[in-house]
Amino acid sequence: MAETNAVAVVSDKKTGGIAWSGSLVGSRNPESLGYRYSTPSKRYRTSTTDENNGGDAGGGGAGKRELPNNIQIQLRNRNGEDLAETLDLPVNSSLDDLNALVHSLLEDRQDELGKVPYSFYAKVLRNGVDDDVEIVMSLADLLINEPSISTETVLNLVYQPLAVFRVRPVSRCTDTLPGHTEAVLHVQYSPNGRHLASGGGDTTVRFWDVNTSTPRHTCRGHKNHVLCTSWSPDGERFVSADKNGVLIVWDPIKGVSIGKHLKAHRQWITSLAWEPMHLNSSCDRLATASKDGTVKIWNVRTQLLQVTLSGHTDSVEAVKWGGEELLYTASRDRTIKVWNADRGILVRTLTGHGHRINTLALSSDYVLRTGPFDHKCLEFSSREEAHKAAVQKYKEFQAQGPERLVSGSDDFTLFLWHPKDSKHPIKRLTGHQQAVNHIAFSPDGRYFASASFDKKTKIWNGFSGDFLVTLTGHVGAVYQVAWSGDSRFLVTASKDSTAKLWEIPSGKKAKQTLPGHEDEVYALDWSPNGGSVATGSKDRTIKIWKH
Repeated sequence: MAETNAVAVVSDKKTGGIAWSGSLVGSRNPESLGYRYSTPSKRYRTSTTDENNGGDAGGGGAGKRELPNNIQIQLRNRNGEDLAETLDLPVNSSLDDLNALVHSLLEDRQDELGKVPYSFYAKVLRNGVDDDVEIVMSLADLLINEPSISTETVLNLVYQPLAVFRVRPVSRCTDTLPGHTEAVLHVQYSPNGRHLASGGGDTTVRFWDVNTSTPRHTCRGHKNHVLCTSWSPDGERFVSADKNGVLIVWDPIKGVSIGKHLKAHRQWITSLAWEPMHLNSSCDRLATASKDGTVKIWNVRTQLLQVTLSGHTDSVEAVKWGGEELLYTASRDRTIKVWNADRGILVRTLTGHGHRINTLALSSDYVLRTGPFDHKCLEFSSREEAHKAAVQKYKEFQAQGPERLVSGSDDFTLFLWHPKDSKHPIKRLTGHQQAVNHIAFSPDGRYFASASFDKKTKIWNGFSGDFLVTLTGHVGAVYQVAWSGDSRFLVTASKDSTAKLWEIPSGKKAKQTLPGHEDEVYALDWSPNGGSVATGSKDRTIKIWKH
């Protein structure tokens, strides 16, 4: 029996009048995406799936979501203020369309290159918790992937500005900095990006001039490997800790130690965390975590021990000082403990991992690390002015919602937590096939990256914990990850002696491979002002990478 095809009548202008038939989509008409236009007064329901079944409009369509032609949306900023009245938009509106709409409503008169890009989020109820789901492609994709979103009610979309500035991707090695006589274990830029410090197996701490890539100070005082280092949020102090449990505070300008060398712990120090500047304008409190199972809070100005936090039954591997006056510690005893830093009391214990916890990351890490500074590297005339800038910066960050914590473990999994509010994880994230080694949130908190010994880096949604993409390319374990200040690029450092640059979230393949080191790349940091990337290697050199 001959197949009869319904006739499709398509008008020239997108003003409606399209007749629908089974052969409109699929091999007979590959140009059609399955959407149809309508007049605003009529709303037709159309299938969202490719009905490529030999023209059979009814075949195989059971159970597939159908979408209206248009959907009503309400655009709001992060503070909950409406941008305009309710709008009626085609469901196939893309991310670019939404950006153009926001620019026109804001009457953004900048040229195309200068316009601020926006991301868009919809609230979705999952397991009784409101999640922010980002629109990655179009409204249609969001509705298909999130069947709980009703098309009969107004969809509330929150628009969030992305970084105003753009970091240029690094592509070439401009300088190699020799000097260390053993493996370089740490490289870290100061909060304003103007200074670089490194520490390593040769027991020294070295400060480098970022502009000329020359050594400024070589600081000796440690008697064993320098295992962790950290800049204070105001950039005026630098602290290093070694395998003997000794803590030294340095003046980075003069290159001398401040006060005496503290024997802080009985065993080696594993992690350091400064109190954020918006909580303490003098930036003089520091938390140290150790293999001896304790965490201690010090005043580095008076060099007095203020609080000892004991409760873990094994080595404490990581400590983070959050923006909400809480301290987070992760241990080999498979637990994360949340502490009130001022009173030194345990708030709650987070359990779920089946093996030791190696790393923690906070959604606020970048904001807390850079203190009052931004990409412009402005100088402040007084400490009060700097403190006000840090407070303002954190308030803007708080508009995203609660502070989020991610933990990575030897059990190959990650957990996403809202540690201030609940002891239960938001989500358990699986996919890595070996131990998770390092995690870092993007500066805007939209994504986080996890590095693993399985040679892979995975990118996850920073709000919901949904998996986004796997970055494949390294042929050795991935040790460290670092984000660009605008959250558009990620650099990974690996055992295979290379670093790789990735474009996020689109790039599955490396945008650039950064070769040159002769051995494993242990250390990695991207300057907060976006100007350069520093890598430190087992080959005893530091390399500087720029655009």
